[in-house]
Amino acid sequence: MMYRNILIAFDGSECSQRALDEAVRIGARASVRVVFVIDVAALSSYPAQYRVSVREEAGHALETAYARLIDAGIECETELAETRNVTDTIAKCLQRRVVQMPADLVVMGTHGRSGLRRLALGSVAEAFVRRSTCPVLLTRASTAASNDK
Repeated sequence: MMYRNILIAFDGSECSQRALDEAVRIGARASVRVVFVIDVAALSSYPAQYRVSVREEAGHALETAYARLIDAGIECETELAETRNVTDTIAKCLQRRVVQMPADLVVMGTHGRSGLRRLALGSVAEAFVRRSTCPVLLTRASTAASNDK
C-alpha cells in the first residue's frame, strides 16, 4: 500500500529518530507531518524557564527532523502541539492531529519498556494504538538504548 499522508509522532529521542528514518524509507511519495506534543499539565509544576527550554528543545528537534526529510526529498511540515488540559494526553492530542490531517499512517517510536517500568511510566504508543483510526507503525530504540531507560 502506498501512503499519501504520514504523521510522525516525534520527541527527539532515539526511538522517535528511528520512526523518522522509517518514514523516510516508506514516505518518498507521501506528504509528511512531524508532530511534537508537549504535555502542558505535566510541565505546570516546573519553573517557567524550564518550560521555555522544553519548548526551545522541541523546536530544535522539529527543525532537525524537517531538515532530514527535506534532504530526503520528502514534502513535509512540522507542528509543535500542546495538550489542552490536565485530562488531555499526548496520545489524544496526536489522534486529533491524525483526524485533522487526515493521516493514512502514523509512525512512532516506542521505548519498549515492560513490566513495572511500563506500568509506572505509561505508554504513549500503547494508548495511541488503542484509539487509532488508521494504521500505526511502531519502531523501537536499539536494545542497548532501551535497556538504559
